[in-house]
Amino acid sequence: MNNVRLSQCFIAVDDHDKALTFYRDALGLEVRNDVGFEGMRWVTVGSPAQPDVEIVLEPPLADPNASAADRQAMSELLAKGMLRGVIFSTDDVDATFEHVRAAGGEVLQEPVDQPYGVRDCAFRDPAGNMLRFSQPRKG
Repeated sequence: MNNVRLSQCFIAVDDHDKALTFYRDALGLEVRNDVGFEGMRWVTVGSPAQPDVEIVLEPPLADPNASAADRQAMSELLAKGMLRGVIFSTDDVDATFEHVRAAGGEVLQEPVDQPYGVRDCAFRDPAGNMLRFSQPRKG
């Protein structure tokens, strides 16, 4: 069987400049690409520790043929925080939590030991997406 690996994942954002401030400045991800096409914008970011994995920050409905009603519906779902987020791993969830909180991240959950074997915390990005940061529990 071929070696299948994750290359890109997508996060919907409603303001790329606010998203960049959060993902680049608060999370420390590097900007890899910034592209405009047909009135839309895609920004690709990634962790320096994972050069082969990219997160694409895209419009809530990145389809130039989508109807105005569908675009509105997706924007409303994004504003409510109803679209899927991302889970990041970290070596020190408590330090990551303090760093993101100090950078202005909206706290959803302070670090806590979960019954399923991780210690994690959660934030909302500027668009309302939930982001979790986890590490395996020690001991």
